[in-house]
Amino acid sequence: MTGSSTADSSATAAVPVLDLTASGGELTAALVDIPSVSGDERLLADAVEAALRSLPHLTVDRDGDAVIARTDLGRSERVVLAGHLDTVPIADNLPSRVDGDLLWGCGTSDMKAGVAVQLRIAATVLDPNRDLTFVFYDCEEVEATRNGLGRLARIHPEWLAADFAVLMEPSNAQVEGGCQGTMRATVSTSGHRSHSARSWLGDNAIHKAAPILQRLADYVPRLVDIDGLEYHEGLNAVNIQGGVAGNVIPDACTVTVNFRFAPDRSEAQAEAHIREVFDGYQVVVTDSAPGALPGLSHPAAAAFIAATGATPQAKFGWTDVARFSALGVPAVNYGPGDPNLAHTREEHCSLAAVDECEKRIRDWLQD
Repeated sequence: MTGSSTADSSATAAVPVLDLTASGGELTAALVDIPSVSGDERLLADAVEAALRSLPHLTVDRDGDAVIARTDLGRSERVVLAGHLDTVPIADNLPSRVDGDLLWGCGTSDMKAGVAVQLRIAATVLDPNRDLTFVFYDCEEVEATRNGLGRLARIHPEWLAADFAVLMEPSNAQVEGGCQGTMRATVSTSGHRSHSARSWLGDNAIHKAAPILQRLADYVPRLVDIDGLEYHEGLNAVNIQGGVAGNVIPDACTVTVNFRFAPDRSEAQAEAHIREVFDGYQVVVTDSAPGALPGLSHPAAAAFIAATGATPQAKFGWTDVARFSALGVPAVNYGPGDPNLAHTREEHCSLAAVDECEKRIRDWLQD
């Protein structure tokens, strides 16, 4: 076993021991019970690294709080199984609890169930028909500039080189092709301050934002068919800020909008569309990530779909398949969690779905 580590050795918390021989559901629960809100994944990354370094058939590397493990068997094809370690902020839903077939807790669906499948495959598939790269990374749930997979793509693109990638994002164990892009922008108005008792002396910037909200209310999103998958765009206000004090007519107001765009648009085209919708207003793009075309006709993708028996669907949310696509690696989303439960206080996953997802991937790698 070889590899390097750039983890901060100053961490003093005891590293939890992950039992990779436990069932997928039990391992998911163990992962959930190690809190890992974005930016605070160190302890979980330490546990994942320690568990993988105990497996002699893998080479393990680390960059920050991202851990990468690889087989080197000389197979003709290499595939990546990738998943993020972080979660959104905890919503009084830790520790995990089991109720029948359901495991409840922060990160169960998005996406520690998928991470558990990765770890189970890493530990138990010793002679795969394809070489494997397992990627566990940090900061997926926050702004794109902090994304751990993006950092690896910039610093260690060779670690991500492959013929095909499976991102273990929650997809109800269905193959979700490509992903939509996402762009956030601010749309601003300006006015003139005055005392609210003499409002006619001012120019209310919040009132001037009303047409912006009306344009959003009237907006008709595109439905786009690509490779037989239908993508549903959306343009929505997600934040509005304005106001000075309870007795002041405000002189500034900012509406933040989020555009989820089909992967047939580039980021430049998405920005042009936002500016067209809000023509006449000051528009500033604050965050952006491109979409990814499905690529389901690629032989590796077709083989994966056939092996899993899954029905391809469009991915409405943005995922890191876009980063693999930018590296020239076709990728799909496939994981046991329910995407509709992601980020909710009621987040949970089916234990049977974790086992089924693991079985399908195992069969694909051992056919």
